[in-house]
Amino acid sequence: MKKLIVFDLDGTLAVSKSAVDEGMAALLARLTQITQVAIISGGKWEQFEKQVLRLLPPEARLTVLYILPTCGTQFYHYQQSWQLLYAENFTEEEKTKIIQSLQAAISEAGYAVEKTWGEQIEDRGSQITWSALGQEAPVDAKKSWDPDFTKRKKIQQILDKLIPGFAVNLGGMTSVDITKEGIDKAYGIRKLRDTLHVAIEEMLFVGDALFEGGNDYPALQAGVRCVAVRDPEDTRRVVDAILACLGD
Repeated sequence: MKKLIVFDLDGTLAVSKSAVDEGMAALLARLTQITQVAIISGGKWEQFEKQVLRLLPPEARLTVLYILPTCGTQFYHYQQSWQLLYAENFTEEEKTKIIQSLQAAISEAGYAVEKTWGEQIEDRGSQITWSALGQEAPVDAKKSWDPDFTKRKKIQQILDKLIPGFAVNLGGMTSVDITKEGIDKAYGIRKLRDTLHVAIEEMLFVGDALFEGGNDYPALQAGVRCVAVRDPEDTRRVVDAILACLGD
């Protein structure tokens, strides 16, 4: 029996940058009644609050829900209020190098875009994220920009040469996430293991970017049993099956 179910957020529990719907919030609450749950994603803490936490019904057991923003470089747990356990933040010098390298890689790849919605480069403390169309881009625009990841894989290849020593992963529909080397979802999985004393074999990970280079792929590399989903509707079916198997 799995003792911990770990979810990606965007593209898995919710549409990119959108809130979970009422049905998904209810399913998560039911899941916390019978097992431990973690959510790990490239978003910053405020996105988890907006997209998930504020929408959970009262019956959700927050004490068994763990939040790992920015691909596991931060860890929040609930003890009467949400507490930050750790954060693997960049230095100012590292941030400058990453941002300059991102700008150079985008220019070299030739994927500059004319219309954006919000800032393209966001400093999330422990992660720098580039969103091709901007942080507030509508979902329809995102879907058509890089559906097969070709554009971002080219940028990723350039960045791997420009900033060795950092991890470059592809997230969401239009994003490139950069963290410290070795600090990714595999790191987050190991932190969950060590903090909660749950063996990796006792975990199940659910995500939509488990392909090589995707920001869920490190979870697969960590040895967790993974379930690949296409979208939140797919995830809903997986959660229904988990609840049935766990005896809900």
